[in-house]
Amino acid sequence: MIDLPDFFNNPSLISFGAFKIQYYSLTWIISALLIYFYLKNHRIIRDLGLNQKIVSDMVIIYGLFFGAMIGGRLGYMFFYDLQRWIEDPFRLFFLWQGGLSFHGGLIGVIVSLYVFSIKQKISFLALMDSIALAMPIGLGLVRIGNFLNGELFGRPTNGEWGFIFPTDPLGIPRHPSQLYECFLEGIILFFVLNYIARQNVAKGVTASALLIFYGLFRFIIEFFRQPDIHIGLIAFDLSMGQILSLPMMIIGLVLVVVFQRNNATIS
Repeated sequence: MIDLPDFFNNPSLISFGAFKIQYYSLTWIISALLIYFYLKNHRIIRDLGLNQKIVSDMVIIYGLFFGAMIGGRLGYMFFYDLQRWIEDPFRLFFLWQGGLSFHGGLIGVIVSLYVFSIKQKISFLALMDSIALAMPIGLGLVRIGNFLNGELFGRPTNGEWGFIFPTDPLGIPRHPSQLYECFLEGIILFFVLNYIARQNVAKGVTASALLIFYGLFRFIIEFFRQPDIHIGLIAFDLSMGQILSLPMMIIGLVLVVVFQRNNATIS
């Protein structure tokens, strides 16, 4: 058991008066940079004919800002805080209170990059395959930011492995679910998707595999992650994250079958 110091109760790495550099923001920035460097010379990106300036705009403007941040915020308010959003629509802009949803961010990324693909006149499926390969980089790093912030910690544990977070009002040992997510949704997912991409698969299969395996990993980890206090467990003792992950896996499986079948027909 590890009793974490107050370092994990301070979201700011550096503070100079009102100026603050926060862990969570820093992990987002580093994620965007690493995703850009990963994609700029990627084979799929080269085949699509995208130069480094266009890739930069795609990652920062379409992927990060319009997709992950705006989509993630809208998704959080809709999936996790709908009642309070209805009561006060301006809560959408209370960014200092936190609240981003991966599932909302994923929808935002899909929509924004679809617009991007139309504008650039390139294959949307091929583009999404390349984005899927890079997404685990950001997913893993952002979970490290969650861990450093002492947020989204896990459920109580009576085992030999656990952390006591200074942000936990109960002060009890908990699963470091943020680190579990970093490992599965970041490291393992990265290698799984890159392995699939090296096989003879149709366009769109790699992106569909992201839906399947992220949904699977997230569903598993949610058994160790503390449910949102204002929501708790829902139907069949499942969390909101698990309920949102189920259709992801189903849609991903259906898309893999469709893309592979269409590819076989064309061949």
